[in-house]
Amino acid sequence: MLARVSHLLPLELKTLLERLPEPMQEQLEEIRIREGRPLEIGFRGQSRFMMIDGTLRQAADGAYKPSADTCRKLLERITNYSLYAMEEELRRGFITVSGGHRIGLAGRTILDSGAVRGIRDIGAFNIRVAREVIGASALLLPKLIDRTRKTLHSTLILAPPQQGKTTLVRDIARSVSYGLWPTLEASSWQGRKVGIVDERSEIAACVRGIPTFDVGPRTDVMDACPKAEGMMMLLRSMSPEVMIIDEIGRPEDAEAIREASHAGISVVATAHAYDLQDARGRPVLLKLLEEGAFTYVVELKRTEQGIMHRVVPAETVADRTPVREPKPPGRPLADTAPAFSGRYRAGDP
Repeated sequence: MLARVSHLLPLELKTLLERLPEPMQEQLEEIRIREGRPLEIGFRGQSRFMMIDGTLRQAADGAYKPSADTCRKLLERITNYSLYAMEEELRRGFITVSGGHRIGLAGRTILDSGAVRGIRDIGAFNIRVAREVIGASALLLPKLIDRTRKTLHSTLILAPPQQGKTTLVRDIARSVSYGLWPTLEASSWQGRKVGIVDERSEIAACVRGIPTFDVGPRTDVMDACPKAEGMMMLLRSMSPEVMIIDEIGRPEDAEAIREASHAGISVVATAHAYDLQDARGRPVLLKLLEEGAFTYVVELKRTEQGIMHRVVPAETVADRTPVREPKPPGRPLADTAPAFSGRYRAGDP
């Protein structure tokens, strides 16, 4: 995975990170670069500080500290030497580069009438390495299929950051678009027209409008577009049968999802929530569930076995009916007593 982002790194950083053992390079999920402070590496849900000899330690003492010049060179590379051209990205606090890798930024904000207009004096970067996992959704999809309409049920996928939400919905889009339904009863179903609203350019990782990840032959992508607007644009112009949206949470997102649902479109959306109880405390999500916008809720959890999931009927969550404690990972999943099951070994933010 280091090879996917090494072109972004100044020579000093690239040389240092290449000292990592090859297996560790493949497991990279985050590279946290803070000016004058220890370099932090994230992998498989863990983090370590990097020493100058390439070893990793839990303690920050003696770790490599990027200089101001190194951070300046990194900023120049990720902005293609034009901060002005990245004004909108700087306002949002992150830059998405080719390949779907998202680079978070922290520094001093520039305010305009109380609203954030950008960031200057940038002193911290978080490079989140995107990855494609073909087949990541194979164990989940059979639990979400709508046998009556021969498509997917509308589904809300919940997890904190770095639990594999984006990896999962990317593979759902690919499978549904190709018509790769991983169950015998659906093997003859055709693929569906898929619309992706990719506000952060992470799902399809488009370059000049062309996806660099495989999201399927029947998929249309509205790239770098606010979710609510993108959903309505796809609804009016591309007649999708399944719509994929990442990280919903605003009232305008909910209104667009309602419109799509009323049009008979299956919506697969993700949202940040630590667990089901957390989701219940978010008014926008709870209202959508109470209104029946989703049929199922999927909760993701990272374990030593990989990324696990459990599926809960949305009406159970909306009615605030207590959900029984999950059984040990890998046990068969039952709709009335959801358990974590299924796994894939890799995920991205």
